[in-house]
Amino acid sequence: QVQLVESGGGLVQPGGSLRLSCAASGFTFSRYVMNWYRQVPGKERELVATITNSGRTTNYADSVKGRFTISRDNAKNTVYLQMNSVKPEDTAVYYCNARWGSTNYWGQGTQVTVSS
Repeated sequence: QVQLVESGGGLVQPGGSLRLSCAASGFTFSRYVMNWYRQVPGKERELVATITNSGRTTNYADSVKGRFTISRDNAKNTVYLQMNSVKPEDTAVYYCNARWGSTNYWGQGTQVTVSS
């Protein structure tokens, strides 16, 4: 069955770094655009970063541009989010999303907390 499993979340100090991973299985990963979203309680889920199926094109929310990097390894069916210079406002549950046409898959989320 389809699975997206995020890992790498945790507690990090402001200015620090964290790398999230999302391991995919059960579908043809290389066909799918991959996204990272985040959500805090009481707010809508926010699109953070996108990478095309080939990995050639990426896009970022203004709030993370220059600090976060999305990448993928189609041989390992994995997408990553490198988070540098993190800020307290980056605290959220981060979700991995796979999209191909009208088909959407979601992971269960991983908590990232930025605090001293």
